[in-house]
Amino acid sequence: MRKAVLLAGILALAGVASAQTFVWPQKWTVAKPSEAKRGGTLRGYTISDYRTFNPFLTAEADSIPDLINPYGLVRRDPTTGDWIPYMAESWTISPNKLEITFKIRKGMKWSDGRPITADDWIMTWRIHTDKAVGSNDYDNFFIDGKPIVLRKLDDYTIRFIYPKTDAEAFTIASFAPWPAHVFGPVYQKEGAEGIKKMWTLNEDPAKIVSAGPWVVESYRPGERVVLKRNPYFGEWNKDEAGNPLPYLDRYEIRIVKDVNAALAEFLAGNIDVFNPTTVDQVSQIRQAVQQGRLDATLKVNASPVYSSQFMVFNWNKASDPFKQSLFRSAKFRQAMSHIVNRQAVIDIVYGGLGTPMYTSVYPVLTQWINPKVPKYEYDPKQAAKLLAELGFTKKDREGYLVDSKGRRIEFNLATNAGNTQREQIAKLIVDEAKKVGVKVNFQAIDFNTLVGQLLSSGPDRPFDAIIIGLTGGGLDWPFGSNVVPCKGNLHMWNKSGQCLDPRETLMEKLYYQGRTELDFKKRVEIGYRMQEVEAELLPVIYIAGPNYHPAWNNRLGGEHPDAIISSIWGSREVELTFIKK
Repeated sequence: MRKAVLLAGILALAGVASAQTFVWPQKWTVAKPSEAKRGGTLRGYTISDYRTFNPFLTAEADSIPDLINPYGLVRRDPTTGDWIPYMAESWTISPNKLEITFKIRKGMKWSDGRPITADDWIMTWRIHTDKAVGSNDYDNFFIDGKPIVLRKLDDYTIRFIYPKTDAEAFTIASFAPWPAHVFGPVYQKEGAEGIKKMWTLNEDPAKIVSAGPWVVESYRPGERVVLKRNPYFGEWNKDEAGNPLPYLDRYEIRIVKDVNAALAEFLAGNIDVFNPTTVDQVSQIRQAVQQGRLDATLKVNASPVYSSQFMVFNWNKASDPFKQSLFRSAKFRQAMSHIVNRQAVIDIVYGGLGTPMYTSVYPVLTQWINPKVPKYEYDPKQAAKLLAELGFTKKDREGYLVDSKGRRIEFNLATNAGNTQREQIAKLIVDEAKKVGVKVNFQAIDFNTLVGQLLSSGPDRPFDAIIIGLTGGGLDWPFGSNVVPCKGNLHMWNKSGQCLDPRETLMEKLYYQGRTELDFKKRVEIGYRMQEVEAELLPVIYIAGPNYHPAWNNRLGGEHPDAIISSIWGSREVELTFIKK
């Protein structure tokens, strides 16, 4: 074993001379390279266990593939928001703006020592765009049904060919590659079914190959995942003094039962980063710091949130035509929006430190939010009026609304167990619904089960309504390529595979119209129109989100300057984070 470790070290040193380096700018951190210390472990947490190691089967945020291998050919500079070359060394754009040719950095290696080449992007693209695989990224590679094509020009040159001009061209090019030498032989022999069997949670972590800063060292379900530094990453990722990155040896993520358990661990000094979302959580951290029980930094109201929180109804309930008809009614969904007391959610759930939501655009993206979009704000009387217009004018013995046939308005509402805030939101909705005569049966269920229900497709899906959230979405065009189009993987309300409402069709048309518009002002105008149609259709009832209040243990160094810290960029680059104490 000692010889093998020594040999790996010699190989790593040999690679330094040929690798084309990406230098992480010092302006991304408050620390100078000379202040950074090597080694140590960053301790994070998650409240939901992981579903898979497989990058082609993940749909949730902060999945293990996203953690170990988060970047692609390009990435954004958090100080400017501009796209910059990353795994690409440079690019050229054709005069008609339909082709981007990327020169890939030479000398990059996978964590198993194999070279990273154009083949890795080509194979990753092929697998993502195989409909049978079911990749959450499938929709990213199509514009209005027409494919974005990747071509290998040589081992270190790749061309993206777009069917139309694309405001999200660089977002597409930022997808993370995965090793062709691992996935390619399986895909060529067994196709999509072979890919689906790969990299399950039972896989030997030593076989999980990454191009990013981390590889999986160990995983214990329900307990923790431990990531360790990928030594080959540091051959071409360096700080301004030429030191290989990341500085840390390990990144440990504990799996805790809920947010309260995570807060307790943070207050005890057992985890390093925590983002409080309520005034009570903020107060507990502030008090612990003031009393000297915790050495930490807290930034209150750094920005609005870069995610959404919503309730979605299932339009595909063939086994229950009554519910299906109800859930497909915009008037019903408007009534349900009127029973959502967003201010109570902000006050009770987020302790006053939150922002209401009425559209799919995240609150932090203020330049994209249409201020004149129709809102169906809290108004129980208006909810009752709309329900009466749908024929629900009488109540049964228990006080719930029924139609002329005696059918009661009743539905099941689920969210993920352990997310105490979503559970609180659901209970508020249950209470408000009861006041107007709607029976809501709430249940908190396992996160992976919830996601499975949400991603299910066909004419009869196994849920009524779900409270969940989305993250992701671009700064260039903030609408989801897998959410708005009717065949999108996250077109959550309707997974029949086709548009069922003319407003769905119009939203899809506007989505592609905006995405192919390169003039920013015109694109914003289209985005405003999209939000108006979205508000009329109301396929998703947006609720509210907590503001962003990052906190970290002061044993950590390397956080962003205050000017960068926001829900978009976070509080730090993990690669530039180090242990001070």
